Amino acid sequence: MIWAGFLFGLLGSFHCIGMCGPIAVALPLGGSKGWHFYAGRLLYNGGRLVTYALLGALAGAFGASLQLAGLQQVVSVVSGALILILLVLPSALKGKTGNALGTDKLMAGLRQLLGKFFGQKNLRALFMVGLLNGLLPCGFVYIALAGAISAPGISGAMLYMLLFGFGTFPLMFAVSLSGKFITLKLRHTFNRLVPYVGMALAILFIMRGLNLGIPYISPKIAETTNHTTTITCCSRAN
Repeated sequence: MIWAGFLFGLLGSFHCIGMCGPIAVALPLGGSKGWHFYAGRLLYNGGRLVTYALLGALAGAFGASLQLAGLQQVVSVVSGALILILLVLPSALKGKTGNALGTDKLMAGLRQLLGKFFGQKNLRALFMVGLLNGLLPCGFVYIALAGAISAPGISGAMLYMLLFGFGTFPLMFAVSLSGKFITLKLRHTFNRLVPYVGMALAILFIMRGLNLGIPYISPKIAETTNHTTTITCCSRAN
C-alpha cells in the first residue's frame, strides 16, 4: 500500500499543474538559464516533498495511535471513507469549514509569507517557497493524507507521502522549467480524471480493511492469540 502514494501522485499530478502550476512557472530566477535556474527548480520541488513528508508524520502519528488499539482494519476502511468524503464534499462547504475553523486567516498569513520569499532571488528562497507551497490548501493532498493514515507507523506514513511527492515531481519539475507545452485544455482533461483516481484508491483501502482474502489487494489477516510458554526447570535429585 505504500506504493499507492506514488501511483496516486503520478496519476494525479496534472491536478498539481492546475493548482500550483502558476507558482512553479513564476518562480524567481526565471531569467537565468545557468545552473542556478535548474538548482532552484529542484530545490522548490524538494521543499514540497519535505513538507509532504512532515505532514505524513502527523497523519502517521494519528494512524499509529489507532493501530496500537488493534484497529488496523478499521483504520484502512476509515481512510478509504475519508477519501470518498473529500471527493464528494462540495467546494462551498469546504469554504465554510475553513471559516469555522479559522484556517482562512492562517492561509492569508501563509500566502503573505509566500509572497515575501517570491521577492527574494536566491536558492534558499526557492526552497522556502516549496516548503510553504506544500502547506497551501489542496484537496489532492488531503486525499493523499487520508490514505497515509493507514500506512504502517509514522515512518511508513512519511514514506507514503514522500512517494506521493515523488509521483508529482516529474511533471511539476517540467512545468517549472517551461509550462507552455502543457495546454489549458490538457490540464482540464486530466483534472477530470483525479476524482476517478481518488475513488479507485479509496476502494483499494476499503477492500484492504475488509479482510477478504484477495492476494495483494485484500490479504487475509490472521488473528493472533497470546500464548504463554512454560519453562520447566529440572532439579537434580539429591
